[in-house]
Amino acid sequence: MRQIFFKLWPLNRSVTGNGLRQSLIIIKRFIGKLNIVHTATGYKAFDWKVPQEWIIKDAYILTPELKKICNFKKNNLHVLNYSKPINKKLSLKKLKKNLYTIKNLPNAIPYVTSYYKKNWGFCISHNEFKKLKEGTYKAVINSKFIEGKTSYGIFFKKGSDKREIFFSTNICHPSLANNELSGPIVLSYICKWLKNKKTKYSYKILFTPETIGSIVFIKKNFNKLKKNVIVGYNISCIGDKGNFSFLPSRNETSLSNRIILNLFKKFQIQFKKYTWLDRGSDERQYCSPYIDLPIASIMRSKYDEYKEYHTSLDKFNKVVTIKSLKESVNIIKKLINNIEKTVIPKTNKECEPFMSKYNLYPPISDKNQKYKTREIMNIISYCDNNHSVDDIVSKTKIEKSKILKYLKILERKKIIHI
Repeated sequence: MRQIFFKLWPLNRSVTGNGLRQSLIIIKRFIGKLNIVHTATGYKAFDWKVPQEWIIKDAYILTPELKKICNFKKNNLHVLNYSKPINKKLSLKKLKKNLYTIKNLPNAIPYVTSYYKKNWGFCISHNEFKKLKEGTYKAVINSKFIEGKTSYGIFFKKGSDKREIFFSTNICHPSLANNELSGPIVLSYICKWLKNKKTKYSYKILFTPETIGSIVFIKKNFNKLKKNVIVGYNISCIGDKGNFSFLPSRNETSLSNRIILNLFKKFQIQFKKYTWLDRGSDERQYCSPYIDLPIASIMRSKYDEYKEYHTSLDKFNKVVTIKSLKESVNIIKKLINNIEKTVIPKTNKECEPFMSKYNLYPPISDKNQKYKTREIMNIISYCDNNHSVDDIVSKTKIEKSKILKYLKILERKKIIHI
């Protein structure tokens, strides 16, 4: 974990560019299997366009004493991500308009971005900011924008069933341990573990730049996602020492929500539950009304709710620990093992099946037979890819053994799929 972390850590990632591509290549080498997909800048995905690729070679501020500060080569957080090029002298008053700092975290360099509007700026700790003296400063940002590409990586594990379990994580922020690298590291280990595991369900795991990456992925794969994904989770900020937390999909009754809540209960895992109104990561895209996928989010300390979030204080061994990463890997393994044991029936029929055709409807009026048929029809009514057998037991009050018996009959007659 340390090795992969420190290979990924120094790369200057963004929503496009070489740092993003190099990061995906490192993950591919570790997993041994990852399909890296590139999409050209200008590609229109619903209401969004892939921005131009950002290339930066150097950036710094020269003080009146000719001292270099906010040196990009020392810490890539010092530059507003996606800064336009600049090389000019200016007063401290004018410079301050383009400096970003956090008063209540005086030693932290903030992480700030401007992907879709051309700006320039530097990020500096508040303590350093206070030391700046009047005089003439020189701001230098050696960057450019080109027609290039954004990229994401897809790991796919084929199961005996075409239905998919979907995981997603972000790979676009530089030098942030928990907010960025914990999710990719945990899911890289899960990919490696899944490679040699015989599974019932198929698994799709996405490593993507936040927002634009997930939107492009949805645009390109919408029909397949709608058809195949039955359970899914966005994984973010999962490497710190905090308790686990969970943010449900927009449809709060989705199977994804019930499965993770049952897991926490089964293993007596302490967790904090948020609501859909607390969303802020790529669950926003997967669960938007038109897309409407059953994607919930699993975290430890939720993004934007721990003090080091989006700052240079989000470091390995300070916020993220090997112990916490291992715990998170084990929780995802348990989650997958639980999903594998979950029977999720799906009807093959558009409307109610014509029961007589399958010898499941009494030819004559018999009260006992009608009751049995009614039970079967009630079971079929919940065979929608969103109810497990345990859910159907809870809804119908029919014994589990009886439901399993009926499901086998229905599958044999090709009315449902389990």
